[in-house]
Amino acid sequence: MRRGIAYRSAQATNPREAGRVEHITTSQGERIQAGQFVFACGAWLGKIFPDVLGARIFPSRQEVFFFGIPAGETRFAPPALPTWLFQEDLVYGMPDIEGRGLKIAFDEHGERVDPDTQSRIVSPEMTKAVRAYVARRFPALGDAPIVETRVCQYENTSSGDFLIDRHPEMENVWFAGGGSGHGFKHGPAVGRYLASQLLDGATPEPRFSLKTKETTPNRSVY
Repeated sequence: MRRGIAYRSAQATNPREAGRVEHITTSQGERIQAGQFVFACGAWLGKIFPDVLGARIFPSRQEVFFFGIPAGETRFAPPALPTWLFQEDLVYGMPDIEGRGLKIAFDEHGERVDPDTQSRIVSPEMTKAVRAYVARRFPALGDAPIVETRVCQYENTSSGDFLIDRHPEMENVWFAGGGSGHGFKHGPAVGRYLASQLLDGATPEPRFSLKTKETTPNRSVY
């Protein structure tokens, strides 16, 4: 904000006209003008630009669980337990941070979903699978309660690489997405990369281009 950023929380209309976009309009009727527009909308990118991205962004259902840790127990909190991953099982998690509990999730892709309409309640099948896994890997938590659950989504691309490119028909509209389950931790780097493209005309990374994103997923997990 100190550098002149203006923040708005509003729903924006989708740009539709080819060529140069002069402004977008919010649902409140405010017109926002800019020289460049970046759409970093996660699993909603395909819905905002259905003609270009509708068949190239594959949102998948991902269920996350947090298991309660007994009072005074330190084995499942930093520094005793780090963020962890069992690659052979495609399962990852985080230690008990700020009393939230042990986080665990299966990293394999769930069913393809619409992020606007999918159920946000975890499934009995996944709950059973996660409980069994925790009991095997962390026997001391075999009877621990589930204290929090989340149902979110990955925004997968065919290759698992980011999509950071210009709209093919709108010269000043950019896409930033395709996190494929690893977008959050790379956020600062994605921001710097985008800035280098918009402000400096830096050489783009071919793997992030729209033309490398196919309409059929080629990998089950990234």
